[in-house]
Amino acid sequence: MTHETQIAQQLKVRPTQVAAVVALLDDGNTLPFIARYRKEVTGSLDEEQIRHIEAEIARLRALDDRRAAVIASVAEQDRLTPDLQAQFEAAETLHALEDLYAPYRPKRRTRASIARERGLGPLADLILAQPASSATAEALARPFLSDAAPTPDEALAGARDIVAETISDHAAVRGRLRERAMQVGVLTSRLIDGAADDKASDDKDTYRLYHDFALEAPRLRPHQVLAINRGESEKVLRVALDVPEAEWLLAIRGHFRPDRRSPLAGQMQQAMDDAARRLLLPAVERDVRRALTETAERHAIDVFARNLRALLTQPPMLGRVVLGIDPGFRTGCKAAVIDPTGKVLDTATIYPHPPQNKAEDARRILSDLIARHKVALIAIGNGTASRETEQLVAGLTRERDGLHYVIVNEAGASVYSAGSLARAELPDLDVTMRGAVSIGRRLLDPLAELVKIDAKSIGVGLYQHDVDQKALAGSLEGVVESVVNQVGVEVNTASPALLGHVAGIGPKLAGAIVAHRDAHGPFPGRTALRQVPGLGPKAFEQSAGFLRIRDGDNPLDAGAIHPESYGVAERVLARAGLAADAPVEQKQARLDRLCAEAPLEALAVELGAGVPTLSDILDQLVRPGRDPREDLPPPLLRSDVLSADDLRPGMLLNGTVRNVVDFGAFIDIGVKHDGLLHRSRLPRGVGLQDLHVGNVIEVVIVDVDQARGRIGLGWPKATNTGGGATTDGSMKAGR
Repeated sequence: MTHETQIAQQLKVRPTQVAAVVALLDDGNTLPFIARYRKEVTGSLDEEQIRHIEAEIARLRALDDRRAAVIASVAEQDRLTPDLQAQFEAAETLHALEDLYAPYRPKRRTRASIARERGLGPLADLILAQPASSATAEALARPFLSDAAPTPDEALAGARDIVAETISDHAAVRGRLRERAMQVGVLTSRLIDGAADDKASDDKDTYRLYHDFALEAPRLRPHQVLAINRGESEKVLRVALDVPEAEWLLAIRGHFRPDRRSPLAGQMQQAMDDAARRLLLPAVERDVRRALTETAERHAIDVFARNLRALLTQPPMLGRVVLGIDPGFRTGCKAAVIDPTGKVLDTATIYPHPPQNKAEDARRILSDLIARHKVALIAIGNGTASRETEQLVAGLTRERDGLHYVIVNEAGASVYSAGSLARAELPDLDVTMRGAVSIGRRLLDPLAELVKIDAKSIGVGLYQHDVDQKALAGSLEGVVESVVNQVGVEVNTASPALLGHVAGIGPKLAGAIVAHRDAHGPFPGRTALRQVPGLGPKAFEQSAGFLRIRDGDNPLDAGAIHPESYGVAERVLARAGLAADAPVEQKQARLDRLCAEAPLEALAVELGAGVPTLSDILDQLVRPGRDPREDLPPPLLRSDVLSADDLRPGMLLNGTVRNVVDFGAFIDIGVKHDGLLHRSRLPRGVGLQDLHVGNVIEVVIVDVDQARGRIGLGWPKATNTGGGATTDGSMKAGR
């Protein structure tokens, strides 16, 4: 079976579609370009399917490379037989291949290799053969005595070491036991004696659930595996995998069995026990735990990627003047006013909180900034002193109609502030003030600002520091690339950080584009990009469709129609009697009439285009460069503050999803601590996959633990649209 056929079966698509994607990838095409502009070639496979093909073909090719290395290694040992080669060729996973290779893999000196050096291999073969004989085991061992093994007991012990290693290296035995261990093995964790005394009290709470823990491998949830791994690495927990004795006996006896008629039956039984306890079970435990960890890490990475995508796709608050506040106690709160383009208009530092307690001065300064610059929105970072600052801001919003505030996730703002990009963008501001600018810009245009920060620093994941960092970085980069290209980038205003994520560009070319823009002024059209040094035909082909130039020489440059399809777009406009810059309503009416006159398939043939491409062109002609984020609900705008003391069970509140993890979602309901909507409290038909970072949802207060700062949330049974009583008798809090 070819790789393309194998992948096609996984995705339930045609092998020709997979082959087309592989060929496009091998030719240097980017994933966003293939998904958007090669639909006719791929049969309209979506981005997720193409990403799967990309990952799978890489995995299968890596397996082929390893297979070739294994076969070459065994051939060099003159031990490669046609049957063995066929087994190597048939291995479908790396585990299966390595199990087959285990007996032939060059090893460090082991007890078995030392025994072979002593000439005890033939005696081991006798034990494996289990011959019937009237002689004793000691008698059968005497011909193999030597200076290195002077007694029968020593000779038999060495031979048993060889047999034990043979059993452990047997591919079928190891594969069977690994499979059963994954099905019935029990992962246990115990508190290491004295370990908790050396840890801080909060660490005791962190691992309390795992001080005396046991659960079957198939029932383990990813967050449990990662928590146990972390506890083990911090030397708080002792972890083991328990496999029932019956399982390893069955696995071994399927291929190695003592014969009671043989005087070497006891030697075989001892070797089996030794193989299981010393070699096989530890190896299988490592394999199972590695598999559990890999599965848990993939899940954690997927959760992080899903949360990051939701965060990046939050709708921008365009056309507004924003006041960004980076809260703090001792060093004060940094405030920065930014205009609708992100330009800094004004800055100030206020000290409303302890130890200075200059609340009135702070109120006066903020009021002046708001009035002078006509501020419409205030963005407050959610870090230290956030809720105290919210109290101050809420007082201002109550005094001014139309003024609202939003609590913004500030994770990674300090990383950006101290970086070279922030120094280049804001050279006249100190590090702390740059953080306030970043917080304000995150509200103005989340995507444009968040791409400046290493995605791993944004903090919307689970156990992000415990997973494979290379795999995490690759997954998150894929999300950023996907969202940036889905939204599109205005080339005449974009930062190098944003341009660097456009398909086919990258950081170096992004810098060249900005340098050319600074030296020669705005690009009048997409074709002018060809003048940028280093931007060759391939880079232009891959990137052009994702770059926007509004108010340029060619109206088509403002949308997502690729320049290679301008001819088709112009024929569509001519056929409909339209100009490229005609009003939207006129375009919609005439294009609807055009499509009503003939089936899309016939129109595609007439205009010389594929149906998917023509469909995309028609959509873009009506709404050129439409930002998909505009279709999403805006962030929750607040005008008043709520205290945790105000919370009562049964109270209904609107909240913003801040993070979604395995066991639930953390919801910002406007008090100091986020509430937890546990997965067990979701109604039937609603799963965690339905909740996304940035969603504004209604929740009900279930319980409040003031001492521990924990708020339990639930899903409301039914509510009306306004305040007052709900159908279940609870009260909805006004905000």
